[in-house]
Amino acid sequence: MPEVTIRIGGRPFNVACQEGEESFLHSAAKMLDDEAQVLSDQVGRMPEARMLLMAGLLLADKTAASEDRIRDLESALAERQAELEQLRDAPKPAPERVEVPVVPQAVTDMLAELAAQAEALASEIEEKAQK
Repeated sequence: MPEVTIRIGGRPFNVACQEGEESFLHSAAKMLDDEAQVLSDQVGRMPEARMLLMAGLLLADKTAASEDRIRDLESALAERQAELEQLRDAPKPAPERVEVPVVPQAVTDMLAELAAQAEALASEIEEKAQK
């Protein structure tokens, strides 16, 4: 079992860990050391046990806040997933029915008359063009 020396609050500690866990131990020790450094900067030198206790409590508080935030996010995610499932399971909306306006007969007659006049003019122009 490997033994690793870590530094927390400027003090060395020899700690044993499982094979391959050394990098995780160093990461955890760095987090604890960062908290111990904050305490040291604010309070100054304090007994080792108290420094470790306070740094551990600060980390525990941060962890609890992170866990609360994770729970909130998981809850919001579950709500969005349920909403998405409801939308997927909802019946497809009926296609919109487009109302075709009814054209009054007088307008239809007038357009037919205009079309006839246009055709007559086109015929007249063609005759003149052929001469």
